[in-house]
Amino acid sequence: MKGLRPDQVIRDEIQQISAYHVQSAAGLVKLDAMENPYSLPESLRAEIARMLASVEFNRYPDAGAIQLKKCLRRAMQIPESFDVLLGNGSDELLQIIINACARPGATVLAPSPGFVMYRMYSLIAGLRFVEVSVEADFSLDPDKMIAAIREHRPSVVLIAYPNNPTGNLFSGDAMTAILEEAPGLVVVDEAYQPFAESSFLDRLGNYPNLLVLRTLSKLGLAGIRLGYAVARPEWVRELDKVRSPYNVNSLTQLVAERVLANFDVLEHQAAAIRADRATLIARLGEFPEVIAYPSAANFLLVRVPDAATIFAGLKRRGVLVKNLHGAHAVLEQCLRITVGTPSENEQLLFALSACLDDRGNGVPPQLRVG
Repeated sequence: MKGLRPDQVIRDEIQQISAYHVQSAAGLVKLDAMENPYSLPESLRAEIARMLASVEFNRYPDAGAIQLKKCLRRAMQIPESFDVLLGNGSDELLQIIINACARPGATVLAPSPGFVMYRMYSLIAGLRFVEVSVEADFSLDPDKMIAAIREHRPSVVLIAYPNNPTGNLFSGDAMTAILEEAPGLVVVDEAYQPFAESSFLDRLGNYPNLLVLRTLSKLGLAGIRLGYAVARPEWVRELDKVRSPYNVNSLTQLVAERVLANFDVLEHQAAAIRADRATLIARLGEFPEVIAYPSAANFLLVRVPDAATIFAGLKRRGVLVKNLHGAHAVLEQCLRITVGTPSENEQLLFALSACLDDRGNGVPPQLRVG
């Protein structure tokens, strides 16, 4: 049709939202995306490269990814009584879950601030999205959550554990109250579980409405995009109907199988990141004008005197972080900083010192620039 415009066809709610923006990190120390900063060992990389030569690129991948699921069960100690659903990252699994539950008038409920794509996927699927704000200390008030659940009767409750972007684990009392009160599916998103060392996987048998969602991205395999959901077989059976055929490609399956067979490599890297996190929190605590909040993830939420100015100053000095100021009331003047390698963390601290010096704020003498 001549002169047809997208706004004549695209749904109004899609036109009103913005696409997810990924900052360019070219030439910068990349501390904005919660990636594992450590590469795989050279010997393992060489082994994977040799194996890739045998992939039949003209054939579809194993639709059920049977071998990969076996590797995941062994590495992650997933009981045989629960089923596994694989996705192109945990993002695709979120879309599958939300689309499968998108009855007319259905609601998705989540704490706020949280992972921004919870809201995006809900709106795209045509569901109502309800947010329950966390407290000033980033905790979750069980009474507020229960009241919201009783009022809105959500089909899906999404809870990041630890939470993104605040980095904290919600209390056991709050989580239990939600699981016992929710009339629908409760998705516990454990993207950062390797750094929290706390999980609801062992509680799947206690709650028939619980689904545990995870990803290998934060563990060190962000480039191959593999997520997995664990739930009772009756849930996985229905969700699998929404999954696209061959959604996990052959290269992802092969690489994940090989790395999971060497799972100790990822475990050692996660332990190093946890140690680096503790060191970085302590070093940031030396800046009088900076608050680094406790974290159970591989990133830190940091409050600074002027987030926009500090963000821009860090970027000019070659360090990319995430500016969260304006995203939520509890995130006022906050940056989110991924835990990097010790060298990257030193570059961050030096750049931050320079930014604070520019503002005339107090800076530890050992980090003063000039």
